[in-house]
Amino acid sequence: MATKNTETTSTAPGFTDEERAAMKERAEELKAEGRGGKKKADNLKDVLSKIADMPDSDRVMAERIHAIVTRVAPQLNAKTWYGMPAYTDDKGKVVVFFKAADKFDSRYATLGFEEAAKIDEGSMWPTSYGLNEITDADAKTIEELVKRAAG
Repeated sequence: MATKNTETTSTAPGFTDEERAAMKERAEELKAEGRGGKKKADNLKDVLSKIADMPDSDRVMAERIHAIVTRVAPQLNAKTWYGMPAYTDDKGKVVVFFKAADKFDSRYATLGFEEAAKIDEGSMWPTSYGLNEITDADAKTIEELVKRAAG
């Protein structure tokens, strides 16, 4: 992944401080789910809170993606995944996610699809897209991808 800054904030070889923080967030998410699971409303609240905390450029895209997903694939459930907004199927498997550019000091945000997404096309297909903004044409493409991914 390309970054804005070639220096990483790392205290040990391997993972950067940002990557370790994301893994720690995911561990906390898993712990919370292991205690009987969070209610959908709590998960949605967590997602909206994460989106609200993003810098403006990421927040605007995350809000638009959230609106698209909830409108075209209401069967998907919002939750945080590695501290970022994600949307899961009825089995709890992540279908689509948004990763803010700011999260890892990247030059672009990411809209990604996990294995539960039904986006297979032939023998090769994209599973993530870099985003700097979402135009109206991009929004239509995202709508189609999310509809297809959600099945």
